Amino acid sequence: MSFHPSSRNQAIMSYRRPQRPNRSSGSNHPTKESTNIKKFGFATIAASGLAAAILGLAAPADAAPTGPGNAQDTVNALQAEGYHVIVNKLGSAPLDQSTVIAVRPGQTYSRTDSGVAGAGNSLVTTVTDKTVYVDVE
Repeated sequence: MSFHPSSRNQAIMSYRRPQRPNRSSGSNHPTKESTNIKKFGFATIAASGLAAAILGLAAPADAAPTGPGNAQDTVNALQAEGYHVIVNKLGSAPLDQSTVIAVRPGQTYSRTDSGVAGAGNSLVTTVTDKTVYVDVE
């Protein structure tokens, strides 16, 4: 029994990969159901982004206590309002002897839920954590 190299090449060249079945249904257009799902998803994202922007960006500007007082009073007042306060301190004086230079908004975390009792079909956004930066000197 002898093996000739040309018979091997002939066997390799005659092999054909099987054809895949055609997976398209003949139409490249999205179904009405997938279009409605995409629209609902976009509306949900837009509504939650708008609510987070309104709640998260407007609140820190109003949260800074006004009037005379030291930095420690400002930090205590912000914490009492539910803010997580991060102090950026220039100098070595204690907070009760420092003055506030600025109160800047930080990250606000919120959660948007549907199916909340009493809300009907509306989405309800709840702020779960809010941060402010207090610059003192």
